[in-house]
Amino acid sequence: MDYDLLKGLTDAQCEAVEHIDGPMLILAGPGSGKTRVVTHRIANLLQHGVRARSILALTFTNKAADEMRQRLDRLAPGEPVWLGTFHRFCARMLREYAALAGLQQNYTIYDTSDSLATLKRAIEAVELDATHYTPQQLASAISWAKNNLITPDQYEARPGNVTGAIVAKVYPKYQELLKHSNAVDFDDMLMHVALILRDSPEVRAELDARYRYILVDEYQDTNLAQYAIARAMSIDYPNLAVTGDPDQSIYGWRGATLNNILEFERDYPEVHVVRLEQNWRSTKKILRVADALISHNRRRKAKDLFTDNDEGVPVRLITYASHHDEAEGIAAQILGMIQSGKRQPKDIAIFYRINALSRTYEAALRDEGIPYQLVRGVEFYQRKEIKDVLSYLLLANNPRDDNAFLRVINTPARGIGRSTIDKLVEHATSRGLSLLDAAREAGMIAGLAKKSAVSVAKFVGLFDRICVHVLRPLEELLGHVLSETEYQDMLKDSEDPDDQDRLANIEELLTAAREFDERHPGDGHLEEFLEQTSLVADTDDWDSSSDRVTLMTMHAAKGLEFPVVFIGAVEKGLIPHERSEKDDAQMEEERRLLFVGITRAKERLQLSLAKRRDFRGRSGYTIPSPFLFELPRDEMEMEERGDLWQSDDSGDFDEPSFDIDEFEDRTPKQIGKSIAGIRLMTAADLAGEPATEDANADDFHQGMIVRHPEYGLGKIVALSGTFRNRKATVDFFASVGQKTFVLAASPLKPVRS
Repeated sequence: MDYDLLKGLTDAQCEAVEHIDGPMLILAGPGSGKTRVVTHRIANLLQHGVRARSILALTFTNKAADEMRQRLDRLAPGEPVWLGTFHRFCARMLREYAALAGLQQNYTIYDTSDSLATLKRAIEAVELDATHYTPQQLASAISWAKNNLITPDQYEARPGNVTGAIVAKVYPKYQELLKHSNAVDFDDMLMHVALILRDSPEVRAELDARYRYILVDEYQDTNLAQYAIARAMSIDYPNLAVTGDPDQSIYGWRGATLNNILEFERDYPEVHVVRLEQNWRSTKKILRVADALISHNRRRKAKDLFTDNDEGVPVRLITYASHHDEAEGIAAQILGMIQSGKRQPKDIAIFYRINALSRTYEAALRDEGIPYQLVRGVEFYQRKEIKDVLSYLLLANNPRDDNAFLRVINTPARGIGRSTIDKLVEHATSRGLSLLDAAREAGMIAGLAKKSAVSVAKFVGLFDRICVHVLRPLEELLGHVLSETEYQDMLKDSEDPDDQDRLANIEELLTAAREFDERHPGDGHLEEFLEQTSLVADTDDWDSSSDRVTLMTMHAAKGLEFPVVFIGAVEKGLIPHERSEKDDAQMEEERRLLFVGITRAKERLQLSLAKRRDFRGRSGYTIPSPFLFELPRDEMEMEERGDLWQSDDSGDFDEPSFDIDEFEDRTPKQIGKSIAGIRLMTAADLAGEPATEDANADDFHQGMIVRHPEYGLGKIVALSGTFRNRKATVDFFASVGQKTFVLAASPLKPVRS
């Protein structure tokens, strides 16, 4: 296509974009346009005749991959470049070469909670005393081993290391249970692929030739396994281009190895190095504050960050009397900005070091009526009701998944108790069976009561009826799960008010399935859907278009930017975290984390701390973060607020002024709008006769009662398709059983009561 890829780029950006063959290191400071450089470089490779399928672009987050895909589609529409995270790439490779890792292609990806449940079973199996350690500690040690490519048979505890000795016993059993369930944890995906590349020269050469041009984003956050994968695939064709910034390496606790980027030039002596030092995001004052902070780190590659942006207003540092004052003060400032018309809620973000700090900020925003979104994307798929329903799909995809079986065997409750499950486990262990296969032999298990065996057999029958639909679109398959298990009905009939929220979450899952079906037309995408739900990241549910204030940790904020940023609780023990205070390397990472938080701000930045904070059940006086003493005073405004809110005149950080008359004038309109949304009761309602109404295809939903002129009343048990192709499977329980309709051409009408 005829497109000037270099238009609007700086000389340094052009240098990176135009590079084609050989290794390249792009040192990209914050806000320096690295995403633009990476996507333009891919487009340039395509224009120079490189086949799209020969290009592999690896990112650190799904959000970054999605942004790059959107930009690349504008530059080179429809080109099938593989672009995604390391974990997604490894999940794909592991399905292709599953046998080399002792797996089947339909393996399950265990999330953190499933992995922990398996680890607890391993601890029980080796009969260890759990008095002096927690499963989480062992999980962390095993994760470290896997990230460093240490297999169970290679793991050796250091002399005198008690925890290490326990890990040496549990790790092999844990891995055995994973293999028995045809499952992997997050770390396995990387380790298995790295070991396959190491131990299979044929596969390594094949993938090296397949992906002749590899680009890795956020290279400073790669661990040893990721390093080994990228390195192994860049031997015959060493066209490896990595982008990153040592000053933004903030994932050492996940196993990230800063040496990967610091020593890239040693790995590739002929490397071409490009420095992106111009910042397009922040004001000069914000940038100078950030630069002064990070200059205190020793392990870094020095850069001369500069910007042509305005000087901007000074960075604020405010000391509040208490954590409540801090939260209320921030909320009041935000309200003032919004009411003045100077800012929209989506322009503003509040950052903190750990998720537990969000509660007070949330309460203050709610009190002021300020809309906000809390970024914890992983948590949707960790909710009980979501994991319950998805576990049926996991078991249908991988019948060897014992974790999924244990979750669904008595969910919803069907009279299968702990003693019955224990007998199934014992039978499965003695015969080397999966728990589902053991359940199929329930009638043969010695000591299992007939009533219990019948209940287990009924569950197996229910599960097999679900599996009949396993190749159908995902929304339809989920509908059959909800119908067969009566899970949705259980929530609808519950008197627990929280179950209405759970019901809403189930409906949101159906929406996610429908959107997935729209992106993946046709049948048989269950495995891909489950992989997508397993690899959700923290920022995946962050909606940049939603007009709400964003609350997130500084780790989650990596790669994002906002016109206005508040960073709260800049206190000793929080930032830097108390665990890092005796370790110089960890202290440098904590400083990098604050650097990342500061450099997300485009125009205005406020740091704050509280003199007194209630946290984790303790209340006491705080100590300012030592990082605050490293900031340049001449770039900042410092203020101590002992009492809550005095008026000031500092731009759009002003305290809001409240006009009672204005709020009173608004009230009747709000009330009128609320009344307009209420549906009045009809005569049919009063008579107890179900009222029907005309509806378009999108008005029908899972579980809805509908009326057919010939078959009578029925319930929608599954939906699939979109627009004119939207279909519903309806169970006419009193007449003809299940029928499927194309809704746009059907006589079905929703029943309102």
